[in-house]
Amino acid sequence: MHEKTYKVQKMSLLQGLTRTKVLILIGIIVLGSVGVGFAFWEATRERLILATTTSTYDSGLLDQLVPAFQSKYHASVQIISVGTGQAIATAARGDADIILVHARTAEDKFVADGNGVHRVCVMYNDFIIVGPSSDPSTISGMTSATSALKKISQAGDQGKATFISRGDNSGTHKKEMAIWTKAGISPVGKSWYLEAGQGMGDTLRLTDQKQAYTLVDRGTWLALKSGMTLTVLTEGDQILLNPYGVISVNPDKFPNVNYQMAVNFAAFLVSKEGQNIIANFKKGGEQLFHPLYGKCASITGCPTQAEELAYWGPISGNYGTVFTPISTHHCCHH
Repeated sequence: MHEKTYKVQKMSLLQGLTRTKVLILIGIIVLGSVGVGFAFWEATRERLILATTTSTYDSGLLDQLVPAFQSKYHASVQIISVGTGQAIATAARGDADIILVHARTAEDKFVADGNGVHRVCVMYNDFIIVGPSSDPSTISGMTSATSALKKISQAGDQGKATFISRGDNSGTHKKEMAIWTKAGISPVGKSWYLEAGQGMGDTLRLTDQKQAYTLVDRGTWLALKSGMTLTVLTEGDQILLNPYGVISVNPDKFPNVNYQMAVNFAAFLVSKEGQNIIANFKKGGEQLFHPLYGKCASITGCPTQAEELAYWGPISGNYGTVFTPISTHHCCHH
């Protein structure tokens, strides 16, 4: 993050200057005063440290959400963009105020361990399996993620295919390993299985370079696919659903966190304004993420609108009508 600093220098006496020079000098002083005022205004912004998955950053979504939030709450958001596992670990040390991630089991544990306060459903997209158009594993059109990975494994054993994993304990990596487990396959250590140890954007680029297969969230894919030769081969399996949650760090355990601003950020994400920004964020005419607040309880395990309102009720006065019902229909269907 780059921060601007402003220096103020005292001006000399006006004696001996011509009228024109005096006017010019006065103008400089006025402009300098405006600059000082702006610097002071910037300095009074409250800092919020957001630890989040790379997909929200790489896709460009935060470029839409964060400025709107900063303007509304006079805040300065510092973004730590890492894998979900690292984001959660950062917050578990008290080094972040809030997390926006996508690994439900790890999120629930974060709250259960007393590190976070109430997981809020924000949005969802889905994972897809992409690979070369030549598709040596012949998984094109398959809707079963486990069957697709089995075929990639078989082709890999025959020396025909390569799979590249993020290998970074991110939400995407956790999802990938869950699918391998369901398929009854242990890929780690296989010659055809490579671990990038990188974020989603870099892993996707490496996959394109090597004409391999990988698991990627649809948001990052839509944001970065231009210029790549990879193609979507497997999609639509319910196991590929990818919900995102936001969790404020527990101030009782970490007194130095900015809990109030964290709650403000969570409130903004699920407000009508925040959910509309998410819904309207598109690349190439395609929607990258779908609003999720108060929806899809039966599919994602998220709280219902009524359950969310029960949590937010005691503090809802701070946010006007933010938490009035947004929708009563189910979503998450493509």
